[in-house]
Amino acid sequence: MSGELKEGRIVVVGASLAGLRAAEALRDGGFVGELTLVGDEPRRPYDRPPLSKQVLLGKAGAQECGLPGRRELDARWKLGVAATGLDSTSKSVLLADGERLPFDRLLIATGTRARPWPNPDEAALEGVFTVRTSDDSERLAAALDAGPGRVLVIGAGFTGSEVASACRERGLEVTVAERGRAPLIGALGGTVGDWATKLQRAHGVDLRCGVTVTALTSAGGRLTGAEFSDGSRIEADVAVVCLGAVRNTEWLAESGLAAGPRGVACDAGCRVFNMYGIVTDDIFVAGDVARFPHPLFEYQLIALEHWGNAVAQAEVAANNMINPGPLRRPHLAVPTFWSSQFGLNIKSVGVPTFSDQVVLAQGSPDERRLVAVYGYRGRITAAVTINRAKWLEHYQRLIETAAPFPPGPGAADHVLDHEPVPSDVPDPRVLTHGPTVALTGHLPDRRLTLIRPAG
Repeated sequence: MSGELKEGRIVVVGASLAGLRAAEALRDGGFVGELTLVGDEPRRPYDRPPLSKQVLLGKAGAQECGLPGRRELDARWKLGVAATGLDSTSKSVLLADGERLPFDRLLIATGTRARPWPNPDEAALEGVFTVRTSDDSERLAAALDAGPGRVLVIGAGFTGSEVASACRERGLEVTVAERGRAPLIGALGGTVGDWATKLQRAHGVDLRCGVTVTALTSAGGRLTGAEFSDGSRIEADVAVVCLGAVRNTEWLAESGLAAGPRGVACDAGCRVFNMYGIVTDDIFVAGDVARFPHPLFEYQLIALEHWGNAVAQAEVAANNMINPGPLRRPHLAVPTFWSSQFGLNIKSVGVPTFSDQVVLAQGSPDERRLVAVYGYRGRITAAVTINRAKWLEHYQRLIETAAPFPPGPGAADHVLDHEPVPSDVPDPRVLTHGPTVALTGHLPDRRLTLIRPAG
């Protein structure tokens, strides 16, 4: 059986970070069969985090962000063509060019795309951008190079905040509009979000929280400004839409899998569930599009838009695709992510939104160096560091061992003198930006009729 799994045909749909690392892990694990990677972009895999950081600052070109290959793949690449359907019965993937790719095992790694501005006519205006692909970033960087009078950023999540930071570092005037009451609130909660509010305003950002953009104004097909829900208006030459991500699952609509707007549901071994909750044994998922259960977070299904998770989950999926049951392993990595903005290095471990309290364990906002520790029902579930990344490993161990919250003596480099306060995690529906971590149960996308066996 083990030898059979190292042969046959494997198709990887999604030729970005997760797809590439999974393909490499398949070959490293001894897979000698036919390997095909499908990607809707014409480029080979590239790194996305620099697109909202170094590229927008002019420190790197968008075409210079390719992901280095770890080994030769001996694979067939189908780039610039999207998958449009999956036939689970015949075990084949339908492509936009009409080709059908048969498989013995399939890895779904289609990731996400930027959520567009909801008004198509306004979204098509010259001067309106999203940031997801290398082409997106290249066009936006060129627009910023032109020296716009004002940039409007819609959404104050991590991407929106990074774009605003890049604009201010360039010396550009920038307005940030956020429906929630603070930046980063969807990822880090309101208590840390309040500090982020002060940070952005201290750097000259015209931050407007608790408002929405009701219309983008234009003249001659070009953006001229925006109108807000509070009746105010601004003039702007560039608008960057940072409303979160859309998971690329539409091509799976008729597949019979547990796939929908929230992602593709799977078990801890990356095996996909079908729509009735039965685990498949030949279809796997990894990366931003996956939703998997995690024991540290009450086995809720977690969807993560994080670089490190894509790599770790891809390697687990690859291992389980080519090994029998006893050699399969679960994806139980503790989530981590990072951001660079306004001169700060922000790193996190765990899931801050899975919390009811937070405490300042080290440092202070005035120092611009701190560690905030999050707890849920008396145990530590996350930690966020600002310019104190060396402590992440320490708090990761506390999370993994379900250490009590608040952290006790020895958990910080000085005496803990702050009392825990509510972490103030908002309902995602009150935010402009989408969350980078989502914990949910699985809600089927259609009403099911249960079929009971006769007899």
